[in-house]
Amino acid sequence: MKSIARRILVPLLATVCFGSGTALGKACNSADFPDQVQVDGATLSLNGLGLRQATFLKVNVYVAALYAAKPSKDPGVLLGSGAPTELVLRFVRDVGADDLRKAWSEGFEKNSGQMLPALKERIGTLNGWLGDVKTGQRLVFISKPGAGVTVEVNGTMKGTIKGDDFAKALLSIWIGADPPNPEIKSGLLGGPCG
Repeated sequence: MKSIARRILVPLLATVCFGSGTALGKACNSADFPDQVQVDGATLSLNGLGLRQATFLKVNVYVAALYAAKPSKDPGVLLGSGAPTELVLRFVRDVGADDLRKAWSEGFEKNSGQMLPALKERIGTLNGWLGDVKTGQRLVFISKPGAGVTVEVNGTMKGTIKGDDFAKALLSIWIGADPPNPEIKSGLLGGPCG
């Protein structure tokens, strides 16, 4: 009897304790993300997870995951790397299109500085692709140097916004000098999520 129990329990415990050989990833606020993603054959590693909170009540809006070719805690390194990145936003509450567009516009205004006039038309394109977002849905921004930012809204590819300047400005919304909330920047740079 001990022999049968040992043959069943030992492999079962090993699977539970050590996993089944697949990457388990990380989670924040019940949103799971893999440790790595593939972008055009390049492996990007999870740099960090951050929780977007709004208003003085700290209402949870989405969990952001940042993937980079070479993870770093330094936003300057990530913004100036010239390597692909992927930013995934997984929503934990419903958000209307107008609120989303307003947030993007404010983020660009706060973090783009003198680049803002050159970005206006492309910001308009991004805002045109955004609609209401429901709990559990995702926005994915894949930055490819020399190509721009590919935008995916809940599994539907919307297109690519050209320009490395746009890619840098977009990522600056979250890891630039003036993020939506300090915790999201800290989390995306490898600190605790929320």
